Amino acid sequence: MKNKLVLISLLALPIVIYLIFASATHNSLFLPTISKNNKELPKWSSLDGKPVFLKNKITVLGFVGNDVKNSEGNIFNLNQKIYDNYVGFKDFQMVMIAADGKQDEVKALVEKLSNFTENMTAWKFVFAKPEEIQQYYDSFRLKGKLDANLNTSEVIIIDKDRNHRGRKGKNKAGVQEYKESYNTVSAADLHNEMSDDVKIMLREYRLALKRNNKRKDFHLHESK
Repeated sequence: MKNKLVLISLLALPIVIYLIFASATHNSLFLPTISKNNKELPKWSSLDGKPVFLKNKITVLGFVGNDVKNSEGNIFNLNQKIYDNYVGFKDFQMVMIAADGKQDEVKALVEKLSNFTENMTAWKFVFAKPEEIQQYYDSFRLKGKLDANLNTSEVIIIDKDRNHRGRKGKNKAGVQEYKESYNTVSAADLHNEMSDDVKIMLREYRLALKRNNKRKDFHLHESK
């Protein structure tokens, strides 16, 4: 009986803590949802020929469109401030959508990045027709817009269920805020706010994993 009570306590405590934090708008354990159940990536061609999907991945999603060369600085900022810090985490990926026909420019970009980053496996580049890129971007219903080259310096965070995550509502200081994307031009934006938010996402999934594992342990002991 005592063992069962201990197991129940171990199971209940993290759930209670999670619910308390989840009820807040933005804190160290929960990142608000901007939009839910967004469209999966179509079966577009990728740089390495392998399929790229959002489902079951924590994704940083960006749009370089036709302007790959002028996006190099932004990609390098993203690589240094975000990718290098989190590439070791399972199910984390960076997905950039480029215009079909820009494969050689993307290859050149990846080669440059590989001079600074050894593990490039979580960098994913996919290619689509201009109208397809615009339609897919519009499906997220963002306040931001793509420019004439189907490019934006802003990137967004997508969780494993294809929910768009960001900042919404009152922060810890009680100030209203709304942040749907992160500016790759700004090293400070990436280093401070985005890095913090990606970290929150990873912690959120680790907490869920621990909770699920404790449930399994509880049911295992209960069945004995």
